[in-house]
Amino acid sequence: MTTITINTRRAKRQDAEAIAEVHDKSWMNAYSGMLPHRALNRMVQRRGAAWWAQAIDRATVIHVLEIGGTIAGYATIGRNRVKTLPFDGEVYELYLLPEYQGVGLGSHLFLDALGELKRRGLKGAVVWVLADNHPAIRFYRNAGGREIAEGKETFDGVDLMKIAFAWEW
Repeated sequence: MTTITINTRRAKRQDAEAIAEVHDKSWMNAYSGMLPHRALNRMVQRRGAAWWAQAIDRATVIHVLEIGGTIAGYATIGRNRVKTLPFDGEVYELYLLPEYQGVGLGSHLFLDALGELKRRGLKGAVVWVLADNHPAIRFYRNAGGREIAEGKETFDGVDLMKIAFAWEW
């Protein structure tokens, strides 16, 4: 019998290449057909391994999900960027390689991200999701998030609605 370990931890510089791969594949999977093609390609291309290495060097809080030593996902967290919302923390990004989605690993990584925000003394958290991203909306509703705000994001002149989910503690 083989035992596979599942672990979350703070990202290290040597993880940059793997994080870039997760970013590329998960964004193309999640947003193809939702975002304008050119905007999506630009966003994916600008976040290569060098970009992630710099983010790690700048102490951006990035946690990775490892499965059997392979990085299968990442989350970025920090202070809430929308000061009108009464929550201190924010999960900026939470992505898994497509082949690891739908089996509970995203929940494992999300709980780790919320736990890190709590450990840092931040009260509550928000996550922004594009309104057309139905799998993500289902995920955050199932994780106990409540919808608290709406906004819009513009990609190559196309306005897309987004929804904020919140958790209190």
